[in-house]
Amino acid sequence: MFNSKYSKVLTGVLIVAVIAIVGLLVYIGIDWYKAYVANADSKDFIDEFDGYTKNNIGNTNTNTGKNTQTNNTTIIEPIIDPENVVGNTTGNSNNGSSGNSSTKLKYKGFDVAGKIEIPKTGVNYPVLKESSPKAIEVAIGTLYGPGINEVGNTVLIGHNYRNGTFFSNNSKLSNGDKIYLTDNSGRKITYEIYKKYQTDANDFSYAVRDTKGKREISLSTCTTNTSIRLVIWAREK
Repeated sequence: MFNSKYSKVLTGVLIVAVIAIVGLLVYIGIDWYKAYVANADSKDFIDEFDGYTKNNIGNTNTNTGKNTQTNNTTIIEPIIDPENVVGNTTGNSNNGSSGNSSTKLKYKGFDVAGKIEIPKTGVNYPVLKESSPKAIEVAIGTLYGPGINEVGNTVLIGHNYRNGTFFSNNSKLSNGDKIYLTDNSGRKITYEIYKKYQTDANDFSYAVRDTKGKREISLSTCTTNTSIRLVIWAREK
């Protein structure tokens, strides 16, 4: 009788353990797949973005001022949302838009401000002009400031996921590491990290700091404690 009860308990434990292991593997698999899709989509867009800034803008600047675009609309497939009608843009001091290009690029339906590269952590993603919950699920968002590569402090935010995408590895960055931002005009600027710290999620003082007429950026992401932010400051090199 005792052995029979023991066997049933052991069988139950083994079943629970197997279910837990399968569940964990499924979770890891889904997380890995999300990272794969995010990186693949980003790479496709970045390749197209690089081609656009090199060819289209290059042609605009060199071919006697003749713009090869039509109605200020750039169509880049398959990432660009074909249902969006785009026209001229103007800079806005708090939405992260860049005043250097009259063309709106789209990534998964969101306006693109440019791209960010951080060689140390393998970051190479589009930077969107907004930071809505949906926007930062697919790329890096612009939370505050004049826009990338503009004078002042521009705050960029990205998720800290377990799969290593976006700003997940910002904790590995150190003073002196380089960050590269390219805006829609094709202008690429190097920024060097000079400060890194953690702060409360309600602390926004870093965003409104005086850069004394210099170009600076702030990177913000969550830590394992969702009420704490890891903030990185970088200035134009």
